[in-house]
Formats: sequence, structure tokens, C-alpha cells
Amino acid sequence: MKEALVTKGPEVQVVDSPVPSPNDDQVLIRVVVSGSNPKDWKMAEWFRKAPSNEGDDIAGVVERVGANVFEFKPGDRVAAFHEMATPHGSYAEYAVAWAHTTFHIPHETTFEEAAALPLAAMTAAVGLYARLGLPQPLAPRPDDAPPLPLIIYGASSAVGIYAVQLARRSNIHPLICVAGRARDYVSGFLDKARGDVVVDYRDGDDAVVAGILLAAGDKKLMYALDAVSEGSSPANLARVLDAGGGAQATFVLYGRQDLPAHIVQNVTTVGSVHKDLKDFGHVYYRYFARGLQEGWFKGQRTQVMPGGLGGIEAALKDLKAGNASAVKYVFRIAETEGVVGSREGE
Repeated sequence: MKEALVTKGPEVQVVDSPVPSPNDDQVLIRVVVSGSNPKDWKMAEWFRKAPSNEGDDIAGVVERVGANVFEFKPGDRVAAFHEMATPHGSYAEYAVAWAHTTFHIPHETTFEEAAALPLAAMTAAVGLYARLGLPQPLAPRPDDAPPLPLIIYGASSAVGIYAVQLARRSNIHPLICVAGRARDYVSGFLDKARGDVVVDYRDGDDAVVAGILLAAGDKKLMYALDAVSEGSSPANLARVLDAGGGAQATFVLYGRQDLPAHIVQNVTTVGSVHKDLKDFGHVYYRYFARGLQEGWFKGQRTQVMPGGLGGIEAALKDLKAGNASAVKYVFRIAETEGVVGSREGE
């Protein structure tokens, strides 16, 4: 099979590799579309010494299942979150995923949309519910509940736009969303009647702080999910989160932020669904599928990069340069040079 390996640069080499085999608790998926994430170039740049398949967003068709797998069978249309930093990722014709981070996708959901979901949507869920401890959409807050302001910094990012949708499903309002070029895109997901707003970071840090405080009014700001986690976003949150103690912020990047001691901070760590949050991941991936079917949950906007696996290098360079705005780069594996034969189900 063809497989794309990423190295520092980022540079990508497409090679021939054996088709992997799943273990008893895994699923082998014929990848139709792979998604990409900023971590794909960052991991190769910062941590990996050898070329590696960094793809973790899988959308495709089940090829084979392990002995203990009962939810899936060959031919099923699925999406899956590949375990990060392990072999057999989504930058290939075939990928392996654990059964508990694999989920069926509705017939109406395209493989392109499905490939935009697994890593980023789960990051949002882990951040909101496992880290911040906010009310879950499985048991949403009643309509007459008091306001519960939530700051979502980087709301137009993949993680941010899923956090917006999940928070609305939990009936959390007002949502105070920080975005820039894609502010109109974010606005389309908000309930302005409940006080949801977009604050434009392009107006400068002082304006962001003022906009957040204005949106909150007399309500304490106790919760923030930062999908940017670099630049001025942590410092701006430090200026607005309640100083009385107990305010919480969760970040998508590793490492402690320079925040005052009164703010409880943690890292979202989506990889936890392959470790201590396995049950959480199992439940929420199936909940995402339900949301797709019912229409209240939607994948981030996608852009298909030409050339299949051959388009990964250009996409990762674009991500590194910060050129992607409110869009997920995805790759149709059948467009890869050298991929031969029909790919039924695409």
C-alpha cells in the first residue's frame, strides 16, 4: 500500500508499506479520506526523530476487524481516531484504529466531512466535560437555568467550532467566542438571543478583553476553553477570568501557561481517550454520530487538497504558516499517484 511519512520541515515522502493487521480490539479501515491537524507538522518538528505516519483522522470503509470487535463488520462506513504516535495512521491506503474510537457515520455524511471530526471534535469534548467539568449534553441544563458564561478562544478553529456546537447542545450560554477572519462563520452557530457573541481578536488585546467583559456583564467568568493556547490568548484570559478563585481554563497545547495562581489550568490531552478516558471516548464518538444524523452536529468546513497523499506536504506547510482559516485540509486517498484499482464505497 502507499503510505505518507512526515519529517521535519515539514517534508513528506510517499512510500510502499505492508498492509497492517489489527489486533483483537482494533479495526482495519480502508481509508477513503484522511484529515490533517496542526499537530501533524508539530510532532514531526518537535519530537519525532524518524519519518512517521502522523495522520490520525480516518474516514473510510471497514476492511477487517479483530476477534473481540462486535460493533463493526467489513463494508461499514466509519470514521475513527487513530492512536497518536503509534504506527498505521491515516496517511495511507489502510489504517488501524481501536474499536472504541471508531464510529459509524450516517449515509448522508460524506467521507470528507467525517474526516474532519475525530481528533478535533473529541478534543473539544474532553476539554469541556472531562477537564472543565461543564454540564454535559447527555443531560443538558434546563432552559430556566441561570446564565453560565463560557469563553471559547479560537472559536473558528476545528476544536473551537466543535466546542461551540457541544456547548450549545449542553444549553450553556452566553458563549463568548474569540475569532477573526472567520467570525461570520462562527456567528452562524450561535444563539444571539441567549447572549452569544463573537469578539474579534484583530481589534487588539485591549479590545478583546473589553469585549469579553462587556459580553459577560455582571456575570462571573469562571470557564474558558483556549483552542489557540499561544500568543496573547492566555494573558487575555488571565485578565478576564474571575479573580475570586475557582476559575478554570483548559488549553490544547502541552505545558503550563503563565497564569495567576487563582486560575485552575489544565491541558486538554485528547490522547486520554486511548488511556484513562476510554469509556468517555467510546460514548462521545457514538454521540457525535447521533448528532450528525440528527443534524445538530456538523463537521468543520473542509478543503480537499489535490493529489491524495501527495498533497499532504503542501497542506502541512500551509498549516505551519498559519494560512488555514476555519477549514480542515483533507486528502482523498484514491487521488494518490500509484494507487491502483477500484475503491468501492467512495
